[in-house]
Amino acid sequence: MLNTLLQLFGGIGLFLLGMNLMTDSLKALAGEALRQWLIRFTDSPLKAMFSGMTLTMVVQSSTATTLATIGFVSAGVLTFSNAIGVIIGANIGTTSTGWMVALLGLKISISKLALPLIALGAIFKLLARDRLALFGMTIAGFGLLFFGIDVLQQAMEGVAASVDLSQWSGDTLLGSLLLVLIGVVMTILLQSSSAAITATLAALASQAINLEQTLTLVIGQNIGTVVTAILAAISATTSAKRTAAVHVIFNVVTAIFAFLFLLPTFLWAFQHLNYIHSIDPVLIVAAFHTCFSLLGALIFMPFIGKFEQLLVKLLPEKEASLTRYLDDSLYSVPALAIAATERVLMQSTADIYHLFVKFIRGEIVAPMINTSELDSTLKKVESYLEHMTVPQSTNDQQHLILLLRLLVYIRVLRNDLNEVTQVDLLKKQQILQELPLDFANHLEKQISYLQIEPFPKFPADLVDESVQLEQLSTEQQTFLRQKIMNASVNHQFTAAQTLELLAAQRWIVHLITHTQRVTLLLKQDEDKTIE
Repeated sequence: MLNTLLQLFGGIGLFLLGMNLMTDSLKALAGEALRQWLIRFTDSPLKAMFSGMTLTMVVQSSTATTLATIGFVSAGVLTFSNAIGVIIGANIGTTSTGWMVALLGLKISISKLALPLIALGAIFKLLARDRLALFGMTIAGFGLLFFGIDVLQQAMEGVAASVDLSQWSGDTLLGSLLLVLIGVVMTILLQSSSAAITATLAALASQAINLEQTLTLVIGQNIGTVVTAILAAISATTSAKRTAAVHVIFNVVTAIFAFLFLLPTFLWAFQHLNYIHSIDPVLIVAAFHTCFSLLGALIFMPFIGKFEQLLVKLLPEKEASLTRYLDDSLYSVPALAIAATERVLMQSTADIYHLFVKFIRGEIVAPMINTSELDSTLKKVESYLEHMTVPQSTNDQQHLILLLRLLVYIRVLRNDLNEVTQVDLLKKQQILQELPLDFANHLEKQISYLQIEPFPKFPADLVDESVQLEQLSTEQQTFLRQKIMNASVNHQFTAAQTLELLAAQRWIVHLITHTQRVTLLLKQDEDKTIE
């Protein structure tokens, strides 16, 4: 019995390891594609549902799709009503794992193929780079997953031979509810509904449990997935809490309908219809799992608008700060965590530029400039980036490096704000006042691009304008410095005024140079620009 239990846990462990390896690699491969897809194909609830279903089937992780949804709702790219559609679709898409296990893992003996797949994946990982290496990890994960299923099935045969599970019958209401509870606990312990359902399918294939027990366990396993969502949302943003609430309500309400109507229907059909009875029970469970989620979609899709209003009313947005985008739950999908950081940094840059513009035009005075919120935001961004692991994708790595460079430039611009009163000195002198006004007009153009989501990158004409302005200010620096010195010699300025004007003129030139570096970093034709 001990050997059987060890084999059982080992099989579950191999399955989880393979699933995580495959999912993480696919997320790294499709991270930016995931982002672009959600932006482009979620402009209606129905399209959002199909997008969520397709993406989940591709990356084999409803969690990845859900986290992507959280990030884009927070950033304002995705409306909450369409996000509900994505989450419903993700619940349907995740049932593809059950079909994969039923059609391949339990119907076809691929354990002999699994080991070569693991070896091939390891070779790709060791010898290749970038996307090919990630593809190798995906292959290895796929092989581990099915090797784990094979071990799990062998263990379940031992369980069937040594343990009588008939006591956990679903013949009574109490027995059925107990099986649902067991299914919930299985998902909580394994932290994966896919692993719990796979173990259940292996038990059914080995005749350790019957079809009724299996279907009831699947209902509980679907409910169990909400526990992870609840735990993840406890200290998360309002958008994350709303998304988790959608997940909880969808799964619980659907489970109730499935328990009351779908379960009896499937059992009756299996017992009374010969062509249904002739189908392998494992395939019936996979079909039940899919119908389970489709039933939920039929219940919720017509009422998405009212569902959205209810959740927004119950969970109002409390944090107006930019840092609401920085959700820790996005760390599992690096492309999305990076996109959230990008949004905060773009808006922070726009806010700094806006202060410069308003001060140059005389709309505010120095005491009105309050940078406490900006400083707090930059500290939170730094902390968020410190806790972000280095992504596997080369594109994501380049994107992250670019953001780190941008953060350095933003810190420099923030320090330039401390000396913004230098503008007053420049504006008092006719020979110096034109440059700040030209600079303010240029900054306004940049702000209009920085506030677009997703950031479109600076076009070539705006970059050229920034370069020309920097060159002009540098060329004028020597000429203007000489004019200031001549005015000082002619006793138009005192020595102190001369030093102040020279410092102010040097400050504006350095400021223009700093903004030009940001523009070049984010320009449209840069190889390593933000996508």
